[in-house]
Amino acid sequence: MATKISLNAVFVLVVLLSIAQPGSAQIKPSGVADTSFSVLGSYRNEIKHYPDIRIADPTMPSSVNANRNVPYRQSLSGRNLLLDIYQRKQRLPKPAPAILMVHGGGWRSGDRTHNATLAKRLAEKGFITITADYSLSTEDLFPAAVYDLKAAIRWIRAHANDYNIDTARIAILGFSAGGELAAFIGATNGNKEFEGSGENMTRSSTVQAVIDIDGILAFIHPESGEGNDSKSISAATYWFGYPKSERADLWNDGSPITHVNKNTPPYLFVNSSVSRMHAGREDFIKKLNGFDIYSEVKTFPDAPHTFMFFDPWFEPTLKTIEDFMNRIFPAK
Repeated sequence: MATKISLNAVFVLVVLLSIAQPGSAQIKPSGVADTSFSVLGSYRNEIKHYPDIRIADPTMPSSVNANRNVPYRQSLSGRNLLLDIYQRKQRLPKPAPAILMVHGGGWRSGDRTHNATLAKRLAEKGFITITADYSLSTEDLFPAAVYDLKAAIRWIRAHANDYNIDTARIAILGFSAGGELAAFIGATNGNKEFEGSGENMTRSSTVQAVIDIDGILAFIHPESGEGNDSKSISAATYWFGYPKSERADLWNDGSPITHVNKNTPPYLFVNSSVSRMHAGREDFIKKLNGFDIYSEVKTFPDAPHTFMFFDPWFEPTLKTIEDFMNRIFPAK
């Protein structure tokens, strides 16, 4: 005689089986700050291999002023997110282009001060540069950081008159994980799925140019090193909250290459010789070419991933970015 099983018993069985599946639970943010990535720490590692490198001079140019610790948003986890704004002391006669700058650190470490030296020197060139906090994976998972940075762009537009910013000429720049985020922001111009909510929602979060410094473009790609959790949990696994073997859909949705479309702006890729740090770049450029979108690549042979912080690469990186900005945003 067939055994009757109640619906409640079936439900309990399903739940128990799902719990028993290894690795099926989401990796929750630890709430503990990760300070593992720093410019000084990178210097100590790289000087062993590049004995002639030096940290780029962080001195503030005499012509530049900084307005620091400006709050722009409260993160989903409740942290006050801040901006530092650099610009020439002497106000330019016309509104100037702005660059929102996104730090690296594997989506879980680092802070906005890492971009300060580059921000100061770009401000000296006449750009208004803004370094930003954003939610790290120790606080909130993807896409919280995207929501934060789009909110930062809306904040820039809302306060454009205060800082003499041309709202039609806003770029986003990022290094490493920040480069991936910058690329993602540009690729999702106008995509409401990643807009988030909160402050200045009547303002646009679109950017008119992207500068990606050694940030990957595709997480699931033959060139990508992200997702190998055999020895330790990878940075991207922490950020997405799941291994890519379990949530490939999420990893693909979080890849800039997935979202390239006709609204995607021009890109500058500034890269080291470490190919996995710019995984998917050539395929990304093919997609840009399909929409007739301009792009440039500058690669420094035999340069480490953290090249942008050090001489002899800092000055040519600065010049490459300045030239690109002037090409995309010619003087009015």
